[in-house]
Amino acid sequence: MSASNQVRYAEHLPSVLRNISCTIPGRKKVGIVGRTGSGKSTFIQALFRIVEPREGTIEIDSVDICKIGLHDLRSRLSIIPQDPTMFEGTVRGNLDPLNEYSDQRVWEILDKCQLGDMVRKNPKKLDSTVVENGENWSVGQRQLFCLGRILLKRSNVLVLDEATASVDSSTDAIIQETIRKEFRDCTVLTIAHRINTVIDSDLIIVFSEGKIIEYDTPYKLLENKNSDFSRLIKEYSTRSHGFNNTTAN
Repeated sequence: MSASNQVRYAEHLPSVLRNISCTIPGRKKVGIVGRTGSGKSTFIQALFRIVEPREGTIEIDSVDICKIGLHDLRSRLSIIPQDPTMFEGTVRGNLDPLNEYSDQRVWEILDKCQLGDMVRKNPKKLDSTVVENGENWSVGQRQLFCLGRILLKRSNVLVLDEATASVDSSTDAIIQETIRKEFRDCTVLTIAHRINTVIDSDLIIVFSEGKIIEYDTPYKLLENKNSDFSRLIKEYSTRSHGFNNTTAN
């Protein structure tokens, strides 16, 4: 995947991303960090063409994403957002809305997400009720359902947009471990909320004021005590009184 572009939200507004240029090798795990407003979320929006580049291109497998249909593009990408979405209906309908997969496959996915036992306890099983916005399920459970959806879909590019920012550490651990195991042969882009969720990435992209200011392995960036990545970790570690609870917005 390669990107070289500028993005702005309207013609009269300045560019949010400016002179971005990077190549992400296939099957790599890439952490994306930066302070609030640095451009990391806009970078992902551009990937899904929620915003269109004003200049330059974004290519996936040498295909310019602006030259294919939106449906074709988005059917090849998966995302777990910060705020999980569930629809009024059933457990099965939320995991497999187009009814493309067998019950056996749906159960396999529920077990991988550690939701299987809970759904089995309900007399309705896969037809268990989901109310509007999934309010009868916890935030952590809703995020695990989102994980289930992308496990069924099996895209080659997965984006985690601060996916574990709103869940407890045990749910975070389930999501991280499942993604490591199930998406080891896929390209995974992770916008970091908890810095420790990207510390074992293959590569780290650091955004600042709409630009990529650093792009290297975590080891190389941490080796340089003056790198922005080192400073981010130090800042948030100090603020959180311990690395395991470190967060970055």
